Amino acid sequence: MEPPPPKSWSIHTRSEIIAKYQIMERVGSGAYADVYRACRLSDGLTVALKEIHDYQSAFREIDALQLLQGSPNVVVLHEYFWRDDEDAVLVLEYLRTDLATVIADAAKANEPLPVGEIKRWMIQILSGVDACHRNMVLHRDLKPSNLLISDNGLLKLADFGQARILTEPRFDASEDNTYNNEESSRVLDEIDKDANIRDGNATCNTSDVDNEMREGEDEEPGCFTSCVGTRWFRAPELLYGSRDYGLEIDLWSLGCVFAELLTLQPLFPGTADIDQLSRIISVLGNLDENLWPGCSKLPDYGIISFSKVENPAGIEACLPNRSPDEVSLVKRLVCYNPPRRATAMELLCDKYFSEEPLPVPVSELRVPLTRKEGDEDSPGSGWLDYEDMGSDSDFDDFGPLNITRTGTGFSIQFP
Repeated sequence: MEPPPPKSWSIHTRSEIIAKYQIMERVGSGAYADVYRACRLSDGLTVALKEIHDYQSAFREIDALQLLQGSPNVVVLHEYFWRDDEDAVLVLEYLRTDLATVIADAAKANEPLPVGEIKRWMIQILSGVDACHRNMVLHRDLKPSNLLISDNGLLKLADFGQARILTEPRFDASEDNTYNNEESSRVLDEIDKDANIRDGNATCNTSDVDNEMREGEDEEPGCFTSCVGTRWFRAPELLYGSRDYGLEIDLWSLGCVFAELLTLQPLFPGTADIDQLSRIISVLGNLDENLWPGCSKLPDYGIISFSKVENPAGIEACLPNRSPDEVSLVKRLVCYNPPRRATAMELLCDKYFSEEPLPVPVSELRVPLTRKEGDEDSPGSGWLDYEDMGSDSDFDDFGPLNITRTGTGFSIQFP
């Protein structure tokens, strides 16, 4: 019996793929995946072929996307190819731009996004997150570059390589009124009655194909890795080493995305994990049991401490010239205590989206002609440098440290 052929690491040699698709060009590349623009030979549809080199990431993305099929604000998985001796290749919608580019273009022009457009982008993001959470899909890497946009303005969540399907939810979605499917559909119908657009032909994935952190081992329910997601959008419980978390970490990321839409600047652009925590604490104040009951049980709570912040800036200071309703929206997501973060459906029901100025129709959204190339691949290229947000902390950036031995090890206090 002949040994199985070695992995090709290239879709160009896969007969089952090239028989159905003409590969046009590679549009993204990373350590864990390569993405190609291709044409489906049967009908000429432009698609994205995502070749994933990591077994766990491929399994998670396929599992999540199959569960979410039919969700208007989640990228469509048309089909996939996978066998034991080859990498998985996912055939996805081709969406050529993303929210990061929308933000970057507005920042470059020094023109804030109109409120009506901001509201429509937010509604689409919330709708996608609501679909995920109603199906107990935890995305774990929400950020502007993973929110892809079609030519006609339809936004879709993408890159589910870090996603997990929760089998033991932190709260029961079937009993929580805010996650009632019927109510969810009613609210979305009312909000989007003027923008019910299904993107059947304009179709992907030029988003990051190299997730920043990948797990090297299987995770058991209630024992996830804390090294997940992209630092600027990472919830404080993850920064403090928690491995027992739920849908709430997506809600924190959502608040950071919304703040960026409102200001065209990242909310917490940390240069390392410790700096990330420091920036959060300077805004929200020192973390204690009053703000977050049970926080002292976080794995690294007793190891890392900061000097007392007497006058935290508050979210208001981070959102200058924004309305009280906009500040409130972000504050309901960017808060320490995870159970207090508003769900996607709760926010969709907020009066902010039904008051003047109303959300513009999807068809009136301004969509960039192309996705920014290089911004996310070049370290030090500026505030849109999402690729340079790993989990390695550079203690040298913080000057002298106060290190104290404790009964279980040591404590590090940062100025």
